[in-house]
Amino acid sequence: MLEGTTAMAGQFFGLVALLLCILAFASKQDERLLVLLISANVAFALQFLFLESWTAAALTLLVIVRITLARRYPGSGKVMAGVLAASGVAALATWQGWADLPAVVAMVLGTVGMFLLRGIPMRVMLGLAAVAWLLSHPLASRQRAAPWPRRWW
Repeated sequence: MLEGTTAMAGQFFGLVALLLCILAFASKQDERLLVLLISANVAFALQFLFLESWTAAALTLLVIVRITLARRYPGSGKVMAGVLAASGVAALATWQGWADLPAVVAMVLGTVGMFLLRGIPMRVMLGLAAVAWLLSHPLASRQRAAPWPRRWW
């Protein structure tokens, strides 16, 4: 029963995050978009933790850091590279299998979009990242729970 309850909690937080994302992308103000995306990613991180998708959870927590850094250091290639490097380390440390790949792709697309783009181009890139995240959700819910973290090597 605990497994069913955990999966339901994961799906609940996924729904909350989805609603926050819809509100975020409906916003015409970049600042409001980013604040709503932070809230959505807190919910996504909880979803992935409940689903025991460790790579997606770690990367989602880094998304929150990335949004904060992108707001403070827009256009900074060095900060962007640092975020991408931290994402690579997190992905390697928590990798459970190829089902984790869409989360990595989403992180890269979102990071480039947030640091290098503004307005509509940023929303397009974040939309592509959202599609990759969307692919990671069913894979995360199907991924078998394993001792944390299951190493790729």
